[in-house]
Amino acid sequence: MNYTGVREVDVVVIGAGQAGLSGAYHLRRAGLVPDRDFVVLDHAPRPGGAWQFRWPSLTYGKVHGVHALPGMELTGAAAERPSSEVIGEYFAAYEDRFGLRVHRPVEVSAVREGDGGRLRVETSDGAFATRALINATGTWDRPFWPRYPGQETFRGRQLHTADYPGPDSFAGLRVIVVGGGASGTQHLMEIAEVAADTTWVTRRPPVFREGPFDEEAGRRAVAMVEERVRLGLAPMSVVSVTGLPLNDAVRAARAKGVLDRLPMFDRITEHAVVWDDGRSVAADVILWATGFRAAIGHLGPLGLREPGGGIRLEGTRAVRDERVHLVGYGPSASTIGANRAGRAAVREIGRLLAGEHGPAGERAPAPVWEPATA
Repeated sequence: MNYTGVREVDVVVIGAGQAGLSGAYHLRRAGLVPDRDFVVLDHAPRPGGAWQFRWPSLTYGKVHGVHALPGMELTGAAAERPSSEVIGEYFAAYEDRFGLRVHRPVEVSAVREGDGGRLRVETSDGAFATRALINATGTWDRPFWPRYPGQETFRGRQLHTADYPGPDSFAGLRVIVVGGGASGTQHLMEIAEVAADTTWVTRRPPVFREGPFDEEAGRRAVAMVEERVRLGLAPMSVVSVTGLPLNDAVRAARAKGVLDRLPMFDRITEHAVVWDDGRSVAADVILWATGFRAAIGHLGPLGLREPGGGIRLEGTRAVRDERVHLVGYGPSASTIGANRAGRAAVREIGRLLAGEHGPAGERAPAPVWEPATA
């Protein structure tokens, strides 16, 4: 649907990944009606959030854990199926069951101050005037590419995790994988099976985690990320502070020498990467598994960033503007964290809107403003 004028709603949800769908679910359970009281906008072509863009070799059985969306379990998924298909189908069924009426593809270009105390959300389908905003845009659209001297002279191929096609494209090639996170190790172990040679390069020595990642360890990891957000610093991912799980596949790769790591190189030449001590490694491909940054550029006109580069939050609420809630950002950038953040954001927005609905004759408040526990 194209909106030629400015449409007024109570809440706009930007993004229909795990965090956005959780927020939409709780808005629905709180009594708000999709396309009347709130609207969900998603720039992706189909359901599935960022999962729909994952490489085919990332099967559901290799995923470290996907927490079910509130109110509907994910069951019966075959481990050998691509995670992009499994999660895409699950999200599509979820949107249908709860009637969330996600609008896609819709690009949000800017959120700025509007008239009458509302936020103005400018999109490819027109503008919305909203009392509150749930921003759930994740990180997939902002792959981080480090810069090194000579990078532009490299004659081989350079690509990022966001463009990773699976291991077959690297058959017979000399590949350098840069990055010590989960994606980097997964790429490396797959590519090593078909490549002529692989080299693993990371800024810091990787930390492998023995044993289960229990609830207490999870709380500590989230607390570290949360503290940065509270200080207004750019958030680290939760994964970056949990370490890499030491499973059977990782043990086998270490035994073969696949996961023997080198420190970061200092520069790049036409056909190699080079260290200042004179060492060099020839390469046909450099794969940058160097992570992502929060995709929040459209919030720029609101001036929410702190000097440290991040948006300071209290819970999910932006400290500089109580109408704006970020879910799937910083400490809630995990599937279970996104679920909880969606519910928390709706609770806070309910309090905000209850205070804004005024004298008789104005629009009545929603009948229930407490998210369900399901």
